[in-house]
Amino acid sequence: MPATDSISIFAEGTFEEQILELVTYLARTVPEDARTAYIQPFQDALTTAEGQKPIEEDEQRRRKVLSSVIEHVKGLGEGSEKEIEGFFNLLFSHLLTLFPLDAPETRAHLESLLKIVASASDHTLTKYRILSNLFNSIPRRSPLRLSVYETLLEYASAHDELELLGISQTEVDKWLSEWEVSPEEKSGFLKLLVHAFAKAGQAVTSYQYQLSYVRSLRPSSPIAQSAAIDAVAAALRLSSYFDFDALYRLDAVVAAKDHELFSLLQVFLNEGLPEYLAWADSHPDVLGKYELDGAVLGWKIRLLTLATLGFQNMGRDVPYSLIASALQVEPSQVESWVIDAIRAGLLSGKLSQTTQTLHVTRATARAFERAQWELLEKRLQTWKAGLASVLEVVSASRKKVTADVPANGGAAAAAAAPTGIETPSAAAQAAVA
Repeated sequence: MPATDSISIFAEGTFEEQILELVTYLARTVPEDARTAYIQPFQDALTTAEGQKPIEEDEQRRRKVLSSVIEHVKGLGEGSEKEIEGFFNLLFSHLLTLFPLDAPETRAHLESLLKIVASASDHTLTKYRILSNLFNSIPRRSPLRLSVYETLLEYASAHDELELLGISQTEVDKWLSEWEVSPEEKSGFLKLLVHAFAKAGQAVTSYQYQLSYVRSLRPSSPIAQSAAIDAVAAALRLSSYFDFDALYRLDAVVAAKDHELFSLLQVFLNEGLPEYLAWADSHPDVLGKYELDGAVLGWKIRLLTLATLGFQNMGRDVPYSLIASALQVEPSQVESWVIDAIRAGLLSGKLSQTTQTLHVTRATARAFERAQWELLEKRLQTWKAGLASVLEVVSASRKKVTADVPANGGAAAAAAAPTGIETPSAAAQAAVA
């Protein structure tokens, strides 16, 4: 959210004085000769008649007067940006002080004012500050925070200014854990974020919120399964997204196992190019139905196939011919595919044009299940055996050095050592022995 300086020009005075300041500001929108008549009813309401409790002690009267002021707010008013911001800061301050936060009347007044602020046609940055100030002034657990931020989000999205809010998923997760709102309201907020970031052209961020939205729903519900399929389609559309394992682990996605896209998800999770081509042949209408690009899917499945090949040959040289066969491309195209996979973060390695091989130093597992654990165990056992051999060689060398050095020859050996080469002291030799 944008930083705010919380300027208020109505910060001092009694309740009566502050209300009259608010009303006087509102009166600027009426003709000058009608302003006295406009203000008079408020002055009468603030006047304490004989025998009546002072208004400072009469909460009901104060609420009634403030409600009347709120009813007369029709726009941002006529004033400078500081005056507009100060007016709403004070108005919201009285609203949050006089009315219980959980009262229906509070929400009604708040939502009325939010619509007025958001619908104003000018003073864009002032509106962001007004709404940000209000959001920050509401207690963290209050459900009213959700209403305010939804207004901010909808306004920013409608005007293509989402970046002004500076939203982060960490912040959103924290808010949702704090706000005392229903699961349905939390889901609705996440769905709003999905659409806002999609409209802003931030497809990857939109997809991340889409995963959170699916998690927030009851897995077996029709809404959850529809959202799950939308998430699968979104993941397949993203040319830079390859982590299908995270998607596959969502209960709502698994619950949609009979859907035609679920079988395609399994291909991208565990299978290779031949399986994808077979799926595409047997589902000729599905790509168009879900706005999927066959060229993008073909590119992604080839990179994932290459990542799997690299994972299976970690630390070894993979011939270009084997890669070309797996990707169904010409050997001359192998290097460009490897470079694409490296750029996508799916593997690391060294290409050799001389030997026509790729030496794999790192590769990403598309899923980490039993087969991957077994392969990892095999590698660890190999490394363990290799380290044991190294330790044996080191131990044998130390014993040989100890045996070759006379017990009283440490000083002579040190004296005879070539310049620049250190020899162990007698104490160190004894420690080794």
